[in-house]
Amino acid sequence: MSTTRRITLIEEEDGGWSAIDNELGVASCGDTRAEALEMLDEAVALHEREGEPIEDEAAVLEDLGLDPEAIADARAETDELPEFMQ
Repeated sequence: MSTTRRITLIEEEDGGWSAIDNELGVASCGDTRAEALEMLDEAVALHEREGEPIEDEAAVLEDLGLDPEAIADARAETDELPEFMQ
C-alpha cells in the first residue's frame, strides 16, 4: 500500500530521534531513526485502531506495574483530560 504521507524526523539533543506523521499528528521516538520510524508505524496502527482491543484492562495495568485501583481512583477524582491530550 502506498501513501503520500509526510513524515518528519528530528534528531534530538540527547541523540535520540523523533518521528512525526504530520497528517495524523501522531509521533513516536527511538534511539535511532529506524527505531523511531518503527515505533511510529506501531503508533499509527494503534491510532487507526489496527491494534488488538484490550479485554482485561486491570491485567494490562498490572503487567505495566500500575495499580488498577489507584488508576480508577484518579479517574474518579477528575473528568478532565491531561493538558497534552486536550
